[in-house]
Amino acid sequence: MTTTELDDVTADDDRVSGTGTIGSGRGFALLLVITGALGILASWIITLDKIELLKNPNHKPACTFNPIISCTNVMQSKQADVFGFPNPMAGLVGFGVVVAIGMALLAGARFRRWYWAGLNIGTGLAAVFCMWLMVQSLYHINSLCLWCTLTWCVTILMFWCTTVHNLKHGIIPAPAGLRRVVLEFHWVLPVLWYGVIALLILTRWWTSFWSTLL
Repeated sequence: MTTTELDDVTADDDRVSGTGTIGSGRGFALLLVITGALGILASWIITLDKIELLKNPNHKPACTFNPIISCTNVMQSKQADVFGFPNPMAGLVGFGVVVAIGMALLAGARFRRWYWAGLNIGTGLAAVFCMWLMVQSLYHINSLCLWCTLTWCVTILMFWCTTVHNLKHGIIPAPAGLRRVVLEFHWVLPVLWYGVIALLILTRWWTSFWSTLL
């Protein structure tokens, strides 16, 4: 998918208006809605399972298959309540905001530069938090939650596509050459990012689990 397809430069809403507000193409707006909705889905399911575990410690979430792929182990870890409440509750709020922004853009909304910068910072912090949780999951909790993995993936995508949008419109200052490279090859970073995550997951449990499935 090209940046034109992702953030249509021919659409009026994608241009900087006389008041300094900026919209987006339909593709980017839909991406925010879809990734945000997937994040809400994952957060909601994890929240429901967390509640069941609090009521019944013997409850087995549907995504718990074995000691390695175990939402139970992740949900019962101290890392699952970093802010003093279950992490997915923050996801329900954060992903809900992203969906609302995406729907507003689909309806023709336009935002000022500070608003776009705020979205970039918010999704960036969320991506950093997801990567911290990934490290905790792989090397400290020693279990993988599939729903958590989904939230990592959608957060990475919404962060990077927001960054590309902001680079294109000069909201993030960057040399013209760098901007051209990022816009032309915007798909490279998320592909590499996902590849590194997959490689880390594969190598972490290769001898103890994955190789036994072959």
